[in-house]
Amino acid sequence: MTVFSLPEENIFPLPELAEEDGLLAVGGDLSPERLINAYANGIFPWYSDDSPILWWSPNPRMILFPKEFKRNKSLSKIIQKGIFEVKFDNDFEGVIKNCAIAKRENQDGTWLTDEMINAYIKLYELGFAHSVETYFDNNLVGGLYGVSIGKAFFGESMFHKKTDASKVALWHLVEKLLEWDFDFIDVQQETKHLKSMGANAVEREKFLILLEIAIKKEGNINKWN
Repeated sequence: MTVFSLPEENIFPLPELAEEDGLLAVGGDLSPERLINAYANGIFPWYSDDSPILWWSPNPRMILFPKEFKRNKSLSKIIQKGIFEVKFDNDFEGVIKNCAIAKRENQDGTWLTDEMINAYIKLYELGFAHSVETYFDNNLVGGLYGVSIGKAFFGESMFHKKTDASKVALWHLVEKLLEWDFDFIDVQQETKHLKSMGANAVEREKFLILLEIAIKKEGNINKWN
């Protein structure tokens, strides 16, 4: 396989041509048009400050069907007690910047460069990116953000400063997506945490079929608050 160099034109190679590790292409830009095109084709950017823009389409792909979300008893009790206040699209910038500085296991630094932060803020302003925030004593203590096209939600990152704050955000995201009949949440790569909450790995071929169906449906291109 070959890692493709992207031209100035907003096009991508077929995701099936990605390397074994999922790397597909290098270069291009993070314009809203290119990002939307990428997500609609099962591709996403992931790189660090000291590298060019890298585009990925891993196989298999980890996705969460909202109806398969596992609501464990301890988290259910937290939801019932209303410990956290939950809001949507209330502080997208605060969420993505907290995700950028959150410490990750086996990871030094952050993959969320300033360039990426600004690019996703633009998507948010256009109605394609959304955030879920959890508050405790009026302080932002957790949340997540992602991209929405049609009836597909592409989860990008989450953070928490207080135990279970990000899990509560995911719970409320799932409830909203169930209400709006979304097809799935793309969580990209497998983690034990997401697998324990109901996410499963599917082959890229199946994911692309599901994606094609989902993005053709009418979505919610507005703020979610």
